[in-house]
Amino acid sequence: MGFYAERVVPRIVNIACGTKSVELLRRRVCQGLKGEVVEIGFGSGHNVPLYPAVVSAVSAVEPSDLGWKLAGDRVAATSIPVQRAGLDGQALPFEDSSFDAALSTWTLCTIPDADAALRELRRVLKPGGTLHFLEHGLAPEEDENVRRWQRRLDPLEKRLFAGCHLTRPIVDLVTTAGFTVTELDVFYDGAPKPMVAISLGTAVSP
Repeated sequence: MGFYAERVVPRIVNIACGTKSVELLRRRVCQGLKGEVVEIGFGSGHNVPLYPAVVSAVSAVEPSDLGWKLAGDRVAATSIPVQRAGLDGQALPFEDSSFDAALSTWTLCTIPDADAALRELRRVLKPGGTLHFLEHGLAPEEDENVRRWQRRLDPLEKRLFAGCHLTRPIVDLVTTAGFTVTELDVFYDGAPKPMVAISLGTAVSP
């Protein structure tokens, strides 16, 4: 990664993904987490204050040293043990069936191989473990005009935000990886619509 991706983008994301409106969505997606949790795309730790008390420990997977540094105060303030335990969500350094739950927020849009990351999450989750996801991606099928704009803007989005995509079909990716979606809310979180087509849900590992 170059200077912009390493030193600038994590600071932009820290600010953009730390607003009050985003916190409300984070609070929703964190509901139901329990036990041992793996969080991919940990970023600067905005989810940390929202972990339920029944979470016993969190293994944070985050490639950015700056992102982890920005998370320092949040990690220090929680009573839940949070450890940076990996750098690559596409190749998790954990044994099979290690975790009760997994968390992914605004990660599947940017990780180079989302399919691989989801297969890895399925591998490390215990049978019946839950994946909690909050992602932006491809607009609903009925909104073809929004999708057209997403395809037009996607090259710019990827350049500005270190590989972030507007056109990934989040729910399809989750189900193709073998998860069963049990709760799902698809909506636009404000405007412009091409940038804020949100999928918030829970899926179960077989």
